Amino acid sequence: MARFLFIRLLQTLPVLWAVATLTFFMVRHAPGGPFTAEKSIPPEILKRLEAHYGLDKPVSEQYLNFLKSLVTGTQPSIRHSNRTVGEIIRESFPVSLELGAWSLFVALALGVPAGMLAAQRPNTARDYLPMSAAMVGVCLPTFVLGPLVVLFFALQLGWFHTSGWSTPGDRVLPALTLGCHLAAYIARLTRGGMLEIMGQDFIRTARAKGASGLRILTQHALRGGLLPVITFLGPAAAGLITGSFVIETVFNVPGLGKYFVGSVFDRDIPVVGGTVFFFSAIILFFNLLVDVAQAWLNPKVRLE
Repeated sequence: MARFLFIRLLQTLPVLWAVATLTFFMVRHAPGGPFTAEKSIPPEILKRLEAHYGLDKPVSEQYLNFLKSLVTGTQPSIRHSNRTVGEIIRESFPVSLELGAWSLFVALALGVPAGMLAAQRPNTARDYLPMSAAMVGVCLPTFVLGPLVVLFFALQLGWFHTSGWSTPGDRVLPALTLGCHLAAYIARLTRGGMLEIMGQDFIRTARAKGASGLRILTQHALRGGLLPVITFLGPAAAGLITGSFVIETVFNVPGLGKYFVGSVFDRDIPVVGGTVFFFSAIILFFNLLVDVAQAWLNPKVRLE
C-alpha cells in the first residue's frame, strides 16, 4: 500500500505541471485582458497596473512566477483587490465543500436504493419506473433543472429562497438539483452492477441455502454491485465538492465555482490558475481514493 501511494503521488506531479502550463498559456492567449473595459485606461496607468501585477515582464519570467504562486497561493488577485488567491480559495471552498457533501448525500440516498429496487425485479414495473425516472434525470441538465426547482419550490410554493446561502434552508434547492442529476447516473450504474453480481454462482448458492431475497441483496450482492458506482464517484464527487459552476451561479452560492467563472470572464490569470490547479489536485485525490476503495471492495484487486 505504501509503495502504491508513493508511486501515485509521484505520478500526480507531471499531471499538475501539465495542467498549470496549459492553463497559463490558454488564458494568456485568450482574447481580451484583465484591464479590458468599456472605458479606456490611460496608457501611463495601464503601465503601472501591468508593472504591479508583473504583466510587463518576459513571458518566461511570468510563467515561473505563476508556477511559484500556485504553490504558495500568495499571488494577488487582479479583480479582487487586497485579496490573494489563497485567501479566495480558503474562504469559498468550505461553501463548495458543504454544497458538494449535501449533494452527494442526496445522490446516494436516491440513486442506490432506486438501482437496487430495479435490479431486484428486472424487466418489470419495479424496474421500469425508477429507470425511466433515472433516464429523465440523465437527459435533464442542471441548468434546466435548477430554474424548474426554483420555479416550483421557491416561487409557487414559497418554501425556500430563490438564492443565497445565509440560512439552512438555502442549502436544500442547490443540493437537491445537483443530487438528483447525479442520482440518475448512480441508479443506472447500481442496477447494472447488481444484475451482473446477481447472476454469479455464489448468489445461486446463497439462494439454494434458503437465504432471503433481502439478505442476498444487501449482504452478498451489494458489495460487488457497487463497484461501478465507486469508480464513477471519484471524478463525480470531486466535481461536486470543488463546486458546480452552473448551480453556484444560478442560486448565487458564494462558492469556489462562482469565483472561477468570474475570473475567466475577467481574465484574472492568478485566480484562474489557482482554482484550476486546486480542482485538478482534488480530482487526482479522489481518483486515488477510488483505487483504494475498489481494492477494499474487491479482493481480486491488488494495489501494487
